[in-house]
Amino acid sequence: MDKVRIGIIGCGGIANNKHMPSLKKVEQAEMVAFCDIIEERAQKAAKEYGVPGAKVYTDYRELLQDKSIDVVHVLTPNRDHSYITVDALEAGKHVMCEKPMAINTAEAQKMIDAAKRTGKKLTIGYQNRFRPDSRYLKQVCEAGDLGEIYYARAQAIRRRAVPTWGVFLDEEKQGGGPLIDIGTHALDLTLWTMNNYEPEMVVGTKYHKLAPHANSANAWGPWDPEKFTVEDSAFGFVRMKNGATIYLESSWALNTLDVHEAKTILCGDKGGADMLGKDGGLRINGEKYSKTFVTEPDLKAGGVAFYDGTTGGDPAELEARAWIAHVLDDSKPLVTKPEQAYVVTQILEAIYRSAETNRPVYFENGELKLD
Repeated sequence: MDKVRIGIIGCGGIANNKHMPSLKKVEQAEMVAFCDIIEERAQKAAKEYGVPGAKVYTDYRELLQDKSIDVVHVLTPNRDHSYITVDALEAGKHVMCEKPMAINTAEAQKMIDAAKRTGKKLTIGYQNRFRPDSRYLKQVCEAGDLGEIYYARAQAIRRRAVPTWGVFLDEEKQGGGPLIDIGTHALDLTLWTMNNYEPEMVVGTKYHKLAPHANSANAWGPWDPEKFTVEDSAFGFVRMKNGATIYLESSWALNTLDVHEAKTILCGDKGGADMLGKDGGLRINGEKYSKTFVTEPDLKAGGVAFYDGTTGGDPAELEARAWIAHVLDDSKPLVTKPEQAYVVTQILEAIYRSAETNRPVYFENGELKLD
């Protein structure tokens, strides 16, 4: 197989801003089918990104009946991720599902079980792993330069940037607000760089403090308080099995000037690192010869490309190339493993549960202990 035939399910914002433009640059990828409950959106996507004769659907189950499709991208509201992914895997398709993996652990487990049962590949869209600072920091951690990483902060803080379009503010369709939307990216980056996927206990809080304010300043215009049913900020304290601590911060609206999105801070017994340098750059800190030091690697300098033909290291394009390479060649599993995304979902659910019950949530044998 030298070409991967792809079906797109969900032709909204994330499809148009990330997946379809990126796949269009991958020589081995062909987008042959498009599905959306709004037919005009699917038709527009087919015209802009599809191969000649690309098919358009309003029912994803009809798209899945096409046996010539190898891969499906699930780019729908969060609540739909699990059942569409399971159906696609059962139909014999490999699946790229946009983050978050699912709205809760039980739904995420169904996805993993279906992938194992069918033998098809499954990944979750965490493109921030492919940023130059993320890849460099991963190498630093793997080399042991930071030593044992025992404290981390996962940051996804916006001051006033509430997405007012689509279903972002709808708790029933999304399963949550900034925690599940952007906090998930920061948590994934942190767990991945630490290479620690064994949580032991979570304490969480969530707030709906600024959401009721009408005519609020916002990057995309005032939100409608009546429709703002999700949290406007959420925070989590995570103790890992090995004793490490992770503090997760997320907000769409918060009265703060300390704004950082999809960032991580790592503290080890040999050194530390953060993504808070000049222009959001990576900084490595430590001690040498009885003196402290800070190093900011020049990530704009040339380096070894991930793939031939890449034009500048756009994270979404690199993720798309890694995914298609993984479909074509099992020896290139650079994309997010579903088991890793599952732990992200576990922790997010634990934060929400803790916030709702005002109690800690514990893990036992790698699974959430839910009353």
